[in-house]
Amino acid sequence: MEPSLKTLVLILSILCTGLTAGLCFTWSNTITPGIGRLDDLTFLKSFQAMNRAIINPGFLIVFFSPVILLFLNTILHRNASATTVWSFLLAALLFFIGVGLVTVFKNVPLNEIRDKAVLETASQPALADLRNTFEQPWNQWHMVRTVLSFIPFVLLLVGIIFSK
Repeated sequence: MEPSLKTLVLILSILCTGLTAGLCFTWSNTITPGIGRLDDLTFLKSFQAMNRAIINPGFLIVFFSPVILLFLNTILHRNASATTVWSFLLAALLFFIGVGLVTVFKNVPLNEIRDKAVLETASQPALADLRNTFEQPWNQWHMVRTVLSFIPFVLLLVGIIFSK
């Protein structure tokens, strides 16, 4: 028996939301503390390099597809139990706001500021200023993404549990 569109969207929603939550969690708990120990120039260059590497089709599809998949999942499960529908809808809203909008309006603009800097010719005070402008706000907004990608993943599981 072939899986229905409803089942396929649910599986992809869980997979992509879970991968995004895992990426955000790992970044918050390993990469951020690790590169936070580096000097200003090395920190900024490392972040530039990682940001340039992460912008690739696989990442973009996994990271942003839940913005659409979670709403589609909610629509396809509109006749499920009230708990399932509300869990799926809340997952979609939280992911859209906490990952989609925060990424586009908070983290990406900070990435662009850092990415445009010519680090090799910047003075030490300029590097320190750039890092101070970038690091704490970026980390704070990334923590929002971490939490608001994890909660939708849990809500998808809750929705499945109460779907019967």
